[in-house]
Amino acid sequence: MTKPSGILTSVIPFIVALLVGVVLGSVVQTQFNLAALQALGVDIPPGTRIATTLHDLASFAPLYAVLFSVGFVVSQSVAVALSCWLGGRFSVWLCTGGAVVGLWATLWLVNTLAPPPTLIAATRGIAGQVAMLATAGVAGVVFAGLRRHAQDAKRPRGFSGFAVFLAVGSLAVLPAISQPAQADLPYHIETLADDLAHPWSLAFLPDGRMLVTERPGRLRLLSNDGETLVQSLAGVPEVFAAGQAGLFDVALSPQFEDDRQVYLSYACGTAQANHTCLARAKLADNSLENVSEIFRAQPAKQGAAHFGGRIAWLPDGSLILTLGDGFDYREEAQNLGNHIGSIVRLNPDGSVPQDNPFVYYGEARPEIYSLGHRNVQGLVFDDQHQRLIAHEHGPRGGDEINIIEAGANYGWPIATGGLDYTGARVTPFEDYPGTEPPTLEWTPSIAPSGMALYSGELFHEWQGDLLVGALVNKEVRRVRLSDDASSAKDVEGLFGELGERIRDVRQGPEGAIYLLTDSPEGRLLRVMPTHLSPPDN
Repeated sequence: MTKPSGILTSVIPFIVALLVGVVLGSVVQTQFNLAALQALGVDIPPGTRIATTLHDLASFAPLYAVLFSVGFVVSQSVAVALSCWLGGRFSVWLCTGGAVVGLWATLWLVNTLAPPPTLIAATRGIAGQVAMLATAGVAGVVFAGLRRHAQDAKRPRGFSGFAVFLAVGSLAVLPAISQPAQADLPYHIETLADDLAHPWSLAFLPDGRMLVTERPGRLRLLSNDGETLVQSLAGVPEVFAAGQAGLFDVALSPQFEDDRQVYLSYACGTAQANHTCLARAKLADNSLENVSEIFRAQPAKQGAAHFGGRIAWLPDGSLILTLGDGFDYREEAQNLGNHIGSIVRLNPDGSVPQDNPFVYYGEARPEIYSLGHRNVQGLVFDDQHQRLIAHEHGPRGGDEINIIEAGANYGWPIATGGLDYTGARVTPFEDYPGTEPPTLEWTPSIAPSGMALYSGELFHEWQGDLLVGALVNKEVRRVRLSDDASSAKDVEGLFGELGERIRDVRQGPEGAIYLLTDSPEGRLLRVMPTHLSPPDN
């Protein structure tokens, strides 16, 4: 009778243990995500729980297998080597402890290097972290036990077969992406300014000059043809700039020609305790004067993601400011006791309008205008139809355009069409009683950014349409809303020939389209009809 080979005594136990760790980890993360929703009062029937768990085994487990195997490979290799050095003793303890440390190190490394603060949502809290690490420990016990059982039949000569398996398993192939050729275009794009450090927003002054915010904390003053007049206006509030945090929107007072007031949204604080803040100031020739902070989102949060930051004015003179959920705090978007994941409405001095929907609602923050948002970075008021339009980022899919109504709940994270970045379900529900469904949803995600409602004369076919920047798609999506806002159609993609992330979209006073590209050397671009293009030099 043939006895097991060296590969069987090492690789097969490893594969079995790896599968055990991946399956247990997937099940645990699903239950913690569902528990977070239940804490919000969401009813999750047993059938829905089972279906969600099975979904995550199919969609989350493959990615988790890659992450888990990295630490498991290294930790079990070291554990076996140490056990052999110790004469075969302590293998269970070494494999178990090594698996726990390996997963912990992998999660720490991923959370440090990846854009999301916490990649696997279940590990945002201590209990979730401990539970996930415990699944790794179980996998370590399984590996040690199966390997010892195989060794009773035949002690392996070495670890060479295992090493070959690990080397092969570490390879990955990424698909190539090609771009279609561009047809003749009915517009011309010219560069007005470049070398802008992650420009975020643009505002036109009455005399044609422009203010451009740059995320590191600069407010640049440009002439109407894009020449830099002041590289960085003095007096800009101190900005927390890291990751997605920095200086965001700039908006002029509706009475700017009389009061010279400018409003700035920005991240303030530190990596450990930060907020979305709003300041107003008087614009002087080369600086901002009388700068004062008029709003600070509460409470403070950690990390450098999901701040919102768009500003719009309503016809009654009140101001709308969008906020984000801070990424790791998504359940707080359903908590009226804080500003996280909400849209707020303020008077021009930062005080609370007394007709806000939650002014007299228990412990609710009185500034809140709507709740249940993830990260709102597009905002316009439609004067013709008297409606406030916003869009927000989903995770993997679930980007939304919404018509914002006072006091409404837009569902995040109870209802969304998107998946988490890991492939896991954020929620079993795409819609849920008491929450507003989106007017339009993008899945997969386009990563919507700035948004304009076109009303100019230069591009007649775009009149009344939304122009939505798309960071992932590297284009602008043209969207047409129905008059009653009950439906919307994504008509086409524009300006994709640029191949650049579009951060903001604005309509200029003359009807041209202005774009800001998001990069360390970002550009301000102007889009004009071809027949009005300047002659070649």
